[in-house]
Amino acid sequence: MRIAVFLVLFSFGFQVPTVWGLSPEQWFEEGNRFSSEKKFEEAVKAYQKSITANALSPVAHYNLGIAYKNLDQLDQAVKSLEKAVELEPENMDMRVTLGNVYNRQRRWADAIGQLNIVVHRKQGDAQAHGNLGWAYYNYKKGPPFKKVVILNLSRAVQLFKEENLDEAAEATQKILEEARNKFGHSLIQ
Repeated sequence: MRIAVFLVLFSFGFQVPTVWGLSPEQWFEEGNRFSSEKKFEEAVKAYQKSITANALSPVAHYNLGIAYKNLDQLDQAVKSLEKAVELEPENMDMRVTLGNVYNRQRRWADAIGQLNIVVHRKQGDAQAHGNLGWAYYNYKKGPPFKKVVILNLSRAVQLFKEENLDEAAEATQKILEEARNKFGHSLIQ
């Protein structure tokens, strides 16, 4: 949508701000190219330049967050992903990625908050269910959410299998079995 608006404005002769000779869209595309080449440090710089000229682009913040995540700079990734979600709160993919990074930081409550939104608004997201089950499994500040852990991990395994993502299904199945052993097999089979 935003790319379409950019193209419409550009085609009518409106001036688009440039940073170091390129438009925000061109820097964004450079960031995508660097990311596809796994040159994440260069991608970060390109996305930052895109954002400098267009700070309200949620997808630029999102891709910047992913680049930081790939560099294992999780604090920076969170800042970028939180900004992306702030700018486009209905984008469930952004929330799944943010929840995933929160899990990697062991910020279980924050992960639960983001991922609960996703599983209730976007049916059938295997990654969201798996990450939500993992966050609940590790959350220690309240009662153990035994059934929620089992339900979400079970659903993730099922969805991963339906998507032919066997490696993800197997990894999630191992966590599911660990949870069942910890909480008791009789909860939910």
